[in-house]
Amino acid sequence: MTSPASFVLTGRARLIVASALMLFVQLALIRWSGANLVHLSYFSNLILLASFLGIGLGFLRSRRPTDIGRYVPIGLLLIVAFISVFPAKIEGSSTELIFFTMVQPTGLPTWVSLPMVFIVIAITMTMFGEITGRAFRAFGALDAYRWDIIGSIAGTLAFTAISFLRAPSWVWPVVTFIALWLLYGVRLPWISRLAMLAVVGLLVFESISAGVSWSPYYKVHTETFNAGTNVEFTTIQVNGIPHQNVMDVQERLKSEPMYGRPYERAAGNPLNNVLIVGAGTGTDVALALANGAKHVDAVEIDPRIQQIGSQINPNKPYDDPRVSVHINDGRAFLSGNTDKYDLILFALPDSLTLVSGASQLRLESYLFTEESMQAARDHLTDQGVFAMYNYYREPWLINRLAGTVDEVYGHAPCLDTFTAVQSLAVIAIGKEQGNVVCAPNAVWDRAAIVATEVPTPAVDDRPFLYLKERTIPTLYLIVVALILAVSLLGVRIFGGPLRSMAGYTDLFFMGIAFLLLETRSITTFALLFGTTWLVNALVFTGVLLAVLAAIEITKKFTVPRPAIITALFASLLLAFLVPNSALLSLPIPMRLLFAVILAFLPVFCANLLFTSRFKDATNPTSAFAANLFGAMIGGCLEYLSLVLGYQWLILVVALMYLIAVLIGGRYAKRPARV
Repeated sequence: MTSPASFVLTGRARLIVASALMLFVQLALIRWSGANLVHLSYFSNLILLASFLGIGLGFLRSRRPTDIGRYVPIGLLLIVAFISVFPAKIEGSSTELIFFTMVQPTGLPTWVSLPMVFIVIAITMTMFGEITGRAFRAFGALDAYRWDIIGSIAGTLAFTAISFLRAPSWVWPVVTFIALWLLYGVRLPWISRLAMLAVVGLLVFESISAGVSWSPYYKVHTETFNAGTNVEFTTIQVNGIPHQNVMDVQERLKSEPMYGRPYERAAGNPLNNVLIVGAGTGTDVALALANGAKHVDAVEIDPRIQQIGSQINPNKPYDDPRVSVHINDGRAFLSGNTDKYDLILFALPDSLTLVSGASQLRLESYLFTEESMQAARDHLTDQGVFAMYNYYREPWLINRLAGTVDEVYGHAPCLDTFTAVQSLAVIAIGKEQGNVVCAPNAVWDRAAIVATEVPTPAVDDRPFLYLKERTIPTLYLIVVALILAVSLLGVRIFGGPLRSMAGYTDLFFMGIAFLLLETRSITTFALLFGTTWLVNALVFTGVLLAVLAAIEITKKFTVPRPAIITALFASLLLAFLVPNSALLSLPIPMRLLFAVILAFLPVFCANLLFTSRFKDATNPTSAFAANLFGAMIGGCLEYLSLVLGYQWLILVVALMYLIAVLIGGRYAKRPARV
């Protein structure tokens, strides 16, 4: 066993760096793995769950004399090498690529890739957890928790900086290597140093590949082709999925006439002011200008995609003085201004990825809800037209969207389908029925469609556009069952007997509840301020700051347990009674104030309850491990939102805390067995 005195960093500095590194690597793996293994673009919480399992096991292992944390680079090399050798991407546009159905990517089958990645990440995070757990044990419970949270905040900020800078993938293992050197110095084994250098080398090779760059959301790959005499176009893939083609707008219309269909349906519209959501590389903007638009607000969530369009779009739409560019979430843009538009166009806003590892939101989830369609209608002039087009892939999805605008506007939209091109469709509707001119037989007719093929609209509380039924898909249930089975086996093999955690069952249930509470915070801010990477980072930081505040209060004051419990359930009741949608009409400053109260007050109260219990733990690492294992189960239960919605998820949180309170009352004065 290595003595603490032989470490480069000791005491609080060691715990802060270890905690920061642990969270930083977790976030980096979610981003990098999802960029190279398309399965993880839709199962990103798999890495989150593997991380919770591994960190919990690491905390339990930290009692043992052998320090396996020094070999963590070998685990990272296995992850990076496996995904680099067996990447998965979509070749061409797939009719199966839809959120809750199977995809048909290249590479190994899903049932091989996902278990392999889960197991290797869990083992690797066990090593990171052990490093942190050993540093954790040098302090009393509450002091250890304080420095752990400070480190977690530092790790979040470091990852946020990398996202802001759009740093290439080799940066995160370099940061990891530096942190490991600060922790171990020359005591880091040679095999670990070589493994870390190999990871850096593999990702340097990835980064220097032609056309590869990074945005805050994606790994972006561009490639230019010649389609004929003087006709060039550039393809853009994100996370291994075909995303956009950049070409001259007239050539685009020849191959994909859908781009011009909204203007044909809105014949005679003055186009004084046009809003394009999902402006991307600028094709839709160029087409609006070509049709006489006097001003265009071009909204694009991804700064790198817009930058590519600004650089290579042959029509140079972003250089036109009539165009105002907004790097923002489309729904947030709608809720943040009062302008009126003659045409609002949702132009292929399909993110192909999730917001984070702690929610089922895609970047565009809140854009296609019934409330969003109503917001778009409210932004139209009297002669205004709303249109959207995409490769919708499934007939029922087209009918869901057509049915949504039918309900919002009170009359049927025009529906142009191009079935020869993968369920390509254009939906156009006027604020008033006479604002659009539909082609013969191109009016959507609800009565002519089987009722089961017109799913109910997605709503802000359940913004799952690509989930046809109100259910949890079988694939997700199978994955969760396998995760739980592997987790139980891992805890028994690597963590040893469970008796060390037997006295902390209440902390286990608090872990379940807290993960769900964190998910709720993410979705609250995503709806109110957008699903951008910056909003997401601020929410994570805000949650950690609320936790830190609870720790400081507990250290300085003795807050009566009944008062904490009352405040916790009162804050949950307030969050349940005040839906997020009620805040959308408020001015931004007031909206932010109420969002902070509704999202972070329950987090603060919940952590007052946790810290008041945790401070007396006789075995802090086992107590913390029990809480982490609970968080992993909470990650599985988060799929309940697909059925219940996010508002009713608060009742699940309340139930978990009620169980924790009842159990905690029994354990409060009983020392845990070691």
